[in-house]
Amino acid sequence: MAGAAAAAAAVASGISARPTAPRRASTGRRARLSVVRAAISLEKGEKAYTVQKSEEIFNAAKELMPGGVNSPVRAFKSVGGQPVVFDSVKGSRMWDVDGNEYIDYVGSWGPAIIGHADDKVNAALIETLKKGTSFGAPCLLENVLAEMVISAVPSIEMVRFVNSGTEACMGALRLVRAFTGREKIVKFEGCYHGHADSFLVKAGSGVATLGLPDSPGVPKGATYETLTAPYNDAEAVKKLFEENKGEIAAVFLEPVVGNAGFIPPQPGFLSALRDLTKQDGALLVFDEVMTGFRLAYGGAQEYFGITPDVTTLGKIIGGGLPVGAYGGRRDIMEMVAPAGPMYQAGTLSGNPLAMTAGIHTLKRLAEPGTYEYLDKITGELIRGILDVGAKTGHEMCGGHIRGMFGFFFTGGPVHNFGDAKKSDTEKFGRFYRGMLEEGVYLAPSQFEAGFTSLAHTSQDIEKTIEAAEKVLKRI
Repeated sequence: MAGAAAAAAAVASGISARPTAPRRASTGRRARLSVVRAAISLEKGEKAYTVQKSEEIFNAAKELMPGGVNSPVRAFKSVGGQPVVFDSVKGSRMWDVDGNEYIDYVGSWGPAIIGHADDKVNAALIETLKKGTSFGAPCLLENVLAEMVISAVPSIEMVRFVNSGTEACMGALRLVRAFTGREKIVKFEGCYHGHADSFLVKAGSGVATLGLPDSPGVPKGATYETLTAPYNDAEAVKKLFEENKGEIAAVFLEPVVGNAGFIPPQPGFLSALRDLTKQDGALLVFDEVMTGFRLAYGGAQEYFGITPDVTTLGKIIGGGLPVGAYGGRRDIMEMVAPAGPMYQAGTLSGNPLAMTAGIHTLKRLAEPGTYEYLDKITGELIRGILDVGAKTGHEMCGGHIRGMFGFFFTGGPVHNFGDAKKSDTEKFGRFYRGMLEEGVYLAPSQFEAGFTSLAHTSQDIEKTIEAAEKVLKRI
């Protein structure tokens, strides 16, 4: 699907409101209900939900690592309760150290689009592992994955592999400045492009989750050239170009926001950005770390029919191993060393394990029917959750595109981060903790998108909707 029709379809599936009167249970009542549920489980011979081992491990972790985690959102700061420590994953399921089983809608934050621990990917990794984990030198697998990425993504004629989405965006930022000879960039409020200094201005994701407007330690000079606008507001971007004519190197954005919750572009927004950048000699950069190979095989740019100048990728192209990439037009990419003067390097970039996992993941995604299936099950999931939300008296809105979804505890519509912040995050926290007890693992933040995979079944979706109805009745 491409062009205006795709944009209209995205909005149609993207934000659906279910206005109803809100309900709230008292803390005391919730505690009593929890005890009653545990007693009923014991009477039925069911295993009572406990996270005792997770608690012990996490308490020890807090003495070893800042906040007990290696990425802030994992600490459950915005949802409360005990962070879950996991032991294993397979398909659409995860198991924690206490033996609890969950239907997973995080997918390692996006990479597990064909399901966790896929047998074919694992078998290929084992064979590659026998040859070594890292060469620090060229290997054939880099060529293979590069050819696959270039043939799939409309904007990419050359690609550079790195080790994370943050690193990809850092490289792309330096590249657009080197190519244009300009320093200013435009980003959107609530869009997260990794933790590089220049991007930590009105960022979403973990920054929004923790309630930090920016990060301490970022010098003013690092963000002085970063201009911001509300997502979906083309007029605001036009004004920035008028006020900074000939000075803006690039516009960076998530073509579908995932780091402020799921927020699709309004019709005409992406095409307006394409026009504005071309008119001023600036570049358009799509951060497709989340959306790449998830909305379509060629990413959001294929889905919407808008081709940027530079694209960043990650997550799926590594099949669950650390990876990132940035690519674009050949004349732009030839600025990158050693072909050109813009320096960027990485010890583990293009390592054979990440390349192998990426190759076999993309092979699976290229099979017929992949994205139709993702669209079907994700649509069933989000419609079901919104329907039971309305049925149980909660004001909610949400939507999906293919294998990416999200919902908010507000009537909506949600078109930008300001709208997203109207969501009842306290209620989301109660919902989140309830869903854990029912065996469903969602992203532990209102401001994160959710993900489905090819391993999810209709039965998984039905169980999830049933669980949501139970929890929404309780809260």
